Amino acid sequence: MTPLEPQAALHALPKAELHLHLEGTIEPATVVELAARHGDVLTPAEAAARYRYADFLGFLDAFKWVTSYLREPADFALITRRMAEKLISQNVVYAEVFVAVGILLLRRQDVEASLRAIHEAGEEARKHGLRLRWIFDATRQFGPDAAMDVARWAVRLKDYGVVAFGIGGDELSVPAREFRAVYEYVAAQGLHRHIHAGEVGGPQSVRDAIDFLQVERIGHGIGVMHDPALIESLASAQVPLEICPTSNLFTGALARQRNNPSAQLEDHPLRELYRRGLMITLASDDPAMFHTSLNAEYDAGLRLGLTLGEMVHIATAGFVAAFLPPEEKQALLHAFHSKREALGL
Repeated sequence: MTPLEPQAALHALPKAELHLHLEGTIEPATVVELAARHGDVLTPAEAAARYRYADFLGFLDAFKWVTSYLREPADFALITRRMAEKLISQNVVYAEVFVAVGILLLRRQDVEASLRAIHEAGEEARKHGLRLRWIFDATRQFGPDAAMDVARWAVRLKDYGVVAFGIGGDELSVPAREFRAVYEYVAAQGLHRHIHAGEVGGPQSVRDAIDFLQVERIGHGIGVMHDPALIESLASAQVPLEICPTSNLFTGALARQRNNPSAQLEDHPLRELYRRGLMITLASDDPAMFHTSLNAEYDAGLRLGLTLGEMVHIATAGFVAAFLPPEEKQALLHAFHSKREALGL
């Protein structure tokens, strides 16, 4: 067997994606389709124009606009099927996907009916080798009471494949300590704990998430690059960071962390953080909104100077860090290593 080029080899590997927002997978063409379902005329050019933004708040506004067309369970089933097709085409075999339940509740939509439609569409993907699980995502700027409402729904709907509770949104809006009771509740109910931190915030945002909320994984976390002691602590504890390079570029998070409005992908700290011993996973975050994919993020890792062996180790970490029981995790890892060996990696 002729050895594959590094990029092709990584694309061929089975992969896990642990930081993926369901609503952020909606392509402009699907927004046009959703709008038509609800009586709105939207051209492809108009939809595509909303997928361009200069900073994080601009992205959040676009995200709110896109999700405004998710009005019925059938809409959620559609976007779940489309997401699954994209993941399967990239050899993703396991994904944990954020569902913006905080937005659903704000809009007074039926959470259970929506999640049932999402779950049923996700179960269809199992026939094609993809397993999907869900993380209920609260919106930070809505505050702790709204977050507790999301947490209660996460506990109530665990049987639909909900494995964790998390918080996204505007990281700088509400201190982590105000959500302590929410995280204590989900922990007591057997759910895993996640948060977006260190995306636009600094190292203290990550410290607070760990100290006050005992989170198990950090979404993004690139702000830790400013604190060597925190890096050492996270590396020692092997707290996973879900790194999303293209997202960090598009939202302006990378420019903010580098204090450089002209920051480019080459300025991303991925290689530095990995080589300092942190457990790193790669993810696409909101791939449709950032014009990327999981395979493209692996390509970015190679461009940033990581070796093929290092990238394979990062791919392995995607399964190690999954919110799964040990026996299920081991089964995925066994299949991963069998394919890795078959590819000569």
